[in-house]
Amino acid sequence: MFQNIPHELATVLIAMIPIGELRGALPIALTVYDLPLWEAYLLSVLGNIIPVVFILWLLDPVSKWLMERSKIMKRFFDWLFSRTHKKHSHRFEKWGAAALITFVAIPLPITGAWTGAVAAFIFGIPFKKALPLITVGVLIAGVIVSIMTLGVSAII
Repeated sequence: MFQNIPHELATVLIAMIPIGELRGALPIALTVYDLPLWEAYLLSVLGNIIPVVFILWLLDPVSKWLMERSKIMKRFFDWLFSRTHKKHSHRFEKWGAAALITFVAIPLPITGAWTGAVAAFIFGIPFKKALPLITVGVLIAGVIVSIMTLGVSAII
């Protein structure tokens, strides 16, 4: 899919995709594209953060616009907010910022920057607070994925 574009650009693009994010881009950049660790790390982090800016910036006005124009969308967002708050608000109240950072940093399925941005939106975390928290989570995830890909001895 990305064989005809520069490896650096491919790394950024892979990191922007919600399924792969940094967790997919960084190992590919290191093992397939043979990029140096510092470059693979920076490009993967950059690519993972770019969509987060737009998600955090656009999700609130787009959801409000949809809810104003569609009863189905209003019901969906009301259900989503209610269900998510019931299931997870205790974690966010107890752990605060650390909950969002940890959620983004843990390299498991259904965690990451995209989902973290949606969680920040659902819990009403403002853009200026959410973006740095998600960025810290992505930076930590990058270290974890680098260690998992190359091993501790290659990092040190």
